[in-house]
Amino acid sequence: MNQSRPKVKRSRALGIPLTPKCVRYFERRPFPPGQHGRSRKSTSDYKIRLLEKQRLKAQYHVNEGQLRQAFTRAARLESKTGEALIVDLETRLDALVLRSGLARTIYQARQAVTHRHITVNGRRVDRPSARVRPDDVIAVAARSRTKTPFVVAAAGAHATEKSAPYLSVNLADLTVRLLRLPLRSEVPVTCQEQLVVEYYSR
Repeated sequence: MNQSRPKVKRSRALGIPLTPKCVRYFERRPFPPGQHGRSRKSTSDYKIRLLEKQRLKAQYHVNEGQLRQAFTRAARLESKTGEALIVDLETRLDALVLRSGLARTIYQARQAVTHRHITVNGRRVDRPSARVRPDDVIAVAARSRTKTPFVVAAAGAHATEKSAPYLSVNLADLTVRLLRLPLRSEVPVTCQEQLVVEYYSR
């Protein structure tokens, strides 16, 4: 899924930095882009919910159809729909590649999957939306391990200070195991998911 709008401008429009590189630009100009970015104050209940939905889409780099499908699946479950939605998105293959430190951004994680550099339980998978289940093992394919992005990842360049407790990560070996489904409180996503539920339930 290609996005023609520069990520810095998207970050400013959404109010969240979408990549590590965007952070310094966002901190310097934390207001929407455009001539009237500083003065935009008008809002509405619909706009608030729409913005929250757009933020969630951007952080997982999914399109409208994919997010709506995830919401439909979450709504069928007995658990809270908003929390189930986040868990559904977080167990996408590309999201876990990012969260484990095998990639620097969700965009790089998606590219790694589509270019067939990633395996799940020993089999190459080229669908970023593939769902990973507890005890599944994600790894970098043997032939891809010498490529620069994965050499950098193996050195811990993309590892976060606090690792995801639902993952068992061995960066030196470029392997990751999903131990269990994540809890909403463990997922580092900026989103008021109840507003997204209200947007789709309107």
